[in-house]
Amino acid sequence: MNQKKSTIMEYLAFLSVKQGIYLAELYQAMVVAREKGKTTCQNLIVKYRCSLKDEAIFLITKDTSVIAQFRVAEELLLRKNICFENWLDTDKIRKQINRQNTSPKLSTLVQDLRHGMKKVNIEAKVLETPRPSTVQTRYGNSAKVTNAWIADETGKIKLCLWNEQADFVTVGDTVQIKNASVSTFKGERQLRLGKTGIVSVLQNRVNGMKQDLEAVAKNRIYA
Repeated sequence: MNQKKSTIMEYLAFLSVKQGIYLAELYQAMVVAREKGKTTCQNLIVKYRCSLKDEAIFLITKDTSVIAQFRVAEELLLRKNICFENWLDTDKIRKQINRQNTSPKLSTLVQDLRHGMKKVNIEAKVLETPRPSTVQTRYGNSAKVTNAWIADETGKIKLCLWNEQADFVTVGDTVQIKNASVSTFKGERQLRLGKTGIVSVLQNRVNGMKQDLEAVAKNRIYA
């Protein structure tokens, strides 16, 4: 499929979401394939075919099936510091993500979290809770915020906690998170609770007992 230069990143973003891989990972695979001729990207094989008029032609296959063939401007493969999340934040990509998540799982694995996902439910263990810092929100108010590291058996991710949420969990706790969304900040995935998200402590590190607690603040402030 031939794509205009102005839309190729949108096309690659759509392809990455549909195949369940990171856009940055797909882009890097193309850079490697351009240099070495062929590489793998999870369960995909990315092949560099040739270049015509300053455009590199790639073929992507999965098992024995052709997934896509397209052209990419050579200069795009030389760019640094691409903000991939901007290309994922479009109506087309959001609709594709929603189609793929019409029946949310009771609990999603960390390895399956992708930028733009909403109404995410996950259970994980708290690995790290950095000391909260004070920031000025867009509304001119002060708020506490920390990015706790949580993990399951498949990987780890940051959980953004505001105000009283920041003091709610401790290292070693097992937590359940509901209605969270996945975003990207400085190249790292983050779980955000927003206005409807809930974090509950299922197992406390200290007493080993389940707690029917929810970090739902009535007057939360978000930057």
